[in-house]
This record gives sequence, C-alpha cells and structure tokens, in this order.
Amino acid sequence: MTMPSSGPLNMGGTSSPVSVAQELGLSLTATITMNQTNVRTLAGVSTTSGTSWSMSSLYGKSNTYTIDYLVVAGGGGSSQNYGNGGGGAGGYQSATGYTVTPGTGYAATVGAGGAAGIYSGTQYGRQGSTSSFAALTSTGGGGSGSYTAEINGGSGAGGGFNGNGVGGTGISGQGGNGGNRVDWTTPCCQHGNAAGGGGGASALGGNGSYYAGGVGGAGTAWLNGTTYAGGGGGAVLQGPNATGAAGGAGGGGSGGSYGPYYGVFSPAGTAGTVNTGGGAGGYYGYGTPGWSGGSGIVIIRYAGSTQKGSGGTVVITGGYVYHYFYSSGTFTA
Repeated sequence: MTMPSSGPLNMGGTSSPVSVAQELGLSLTATITMNQTNVRTLAGVSTTSGTSWSMSSLYGKSNTYTIDYLVVAGGGGSSQNYGNGGGGAGGYQSATGYTVTPGTGYAATVGAGGAAGIYSGTQYGRQGSTSSFAALTSTGGGGSGSYTAEINGGSGAGGGFNGNGVGGTGISGQGGNGGNRVDWTTPCCQHGNAAGGGGGASALGGNGSYYAGGVGGAGTAWLNGTTYAGGGGGAVLQGPNATGAAGGAGGGGSGGSYGPYYGVFSPAGTAGTVNTGGGAGGYYGYGTPGWSGGSGIVIIRYAGSTQKGSGGTVVITGGYVYHYFYSSGTFTA
C-alpha cells in the first residue's frame, strides 16, 4: 500500500488535515512501514490533532523490509589413512539488501559436515552437505581422498598420500582449491609425505613442504565480525620434527603427524568446528576413523533494535537483529 506520507488524516476529526508523516514526527518524504510500532495498531489510535488513523491514510505503503544473509555449507571430512590432506571448507556465499515480506516463511537449510573416512569401510572423507537460503545455495567442502583423487567441493580438499597428491578444486565465488602434497624418502628408506591443506573461503590451501603439512586456507569474516569456512590443515607421514599444519581461520581443523619415523605418534589432528563450515584436519595414520568436517550455518540480519521476524536463535546487538540458524529451520519475516 503506498499513499504519499503527506496524505490527509481527517477521519472524522474536527481539526485541519494533517499528514501521516507529521503525526509520526517524520519528514514529508519519509518512508512509513507497517512494521513501525506506532503504525501497526491502527484501530482506535488518536493523533495529536484529534483525528484517528485509518488504513486509507497508509494506502500504498510497503510493509516489506530488507535483510543481509550468509550461507555456509558443511566442511569436508578427512580420510583415515596415512598423511592425508585437510578437508575443504564448506562453500561460503552472502548477499545484502534482499527484500522479504512480513508473514512469509523462507526455508533455511544448514548442511552437515562431511563424515570421516573409516578404515574398515569407505576410507575417504566425505563431502560436506549443501546449505541454502533464499537465492543462494552453497556447496559442501571436498573430503580428502583414499587411493583416489581428492574430492572437489565448495572448497577443495588438500592432496594427500593416498590420493593423487593434487588438491581438489573449489567453486569460484564459494572457496579455493586445496594444496598439493610433497614426498620424500626417509633415512630409514621408508616413504614420507606432507599433505596439502584444504581450501578456504578466501584463500587456497597451502602446499605441503618437507616435514610440514600445508596450512588450511583462511575463511572469510562476515558482517557480524566472525570468520567462517576455513580449510583443514594437512597431515605429515614421517620426518624429523614432523609437524601437522594449522587449520585455516574460520573453523578449519589442524592436521596430525606420524613421525619422526614409523612407530612414533604425534597429535592426531582435529575435526572441523561445528557451525563454521570448517574442513577437517588431515589424519596421521590408519586403524581408526579420520575426522569430520564442521557443520554449516545460515545467518540473517536486518537493521534496528526491534525483532521483526522469527526463527533461529535471535541476537540483538550493534544496531542489528541477527537470526542464527545452527540447524535447518524457517525464517518468517
């Protein structure tokens, strides 16, 4: 409904006509929405001039409003085998100024993190699941391979010992490629390798170097100041001072290490952080599962200090209302 804000209000009162804007203390060209507190309850409300509100006074005024939103998919899992690459971060996409209509429901789908590879079963880390909201669908992060090529995804997995050594490919606008592995022969004539890191939302996964895994690609900070979608760090198989790599900022898990030579174990690495879309850290050995990727997240925000919509976990701060979806649900505007 849109009638100029200067439209008359003389609905049976004896005073001279006044505008809606004047009664609200706004400029004559101000936009008046149905969501304003003093506009929502029209019936029986008296104005300062003695007249009463009427729906005709607000004819043509839009009750829509705009939101900003973030969609992060689940991060990729890691293989359980020796010296594997970090899982790729879940795809990261965001939008601003999206128009929503009050009373309308908008589905928010939050993807799970990719499962870990299991020694007695499917050994490769699984790809994360997609997340979606409104016009955007983000792709799950790639899982690290096991005797197969690394898996592509929103961000690609890092190359590792049991794959082809080349990082998986990310999707433009969602995340980066995974890093590559490097190999060597140890003094005890055994094979060693350092795996690549998984790609992140804003950076490629690092390549492995001698005795050190490749770092996970960094994620991206959203409008709430929090960083999401970091890639997992690569693992190391054997070598002096073998060091698993750090995960990328934004929930990427750290890579494990197995060294300096066979039989000497170091930290096994970590999973991707939940609700960040972080990729899993590369696993260091075999016999137990690898690591899972972090689940994704959907966040919606709009300006103001009064909640308009419903759904998710609501936080009001810094002049904005945020709706955090840690699992799938519906945002009702």
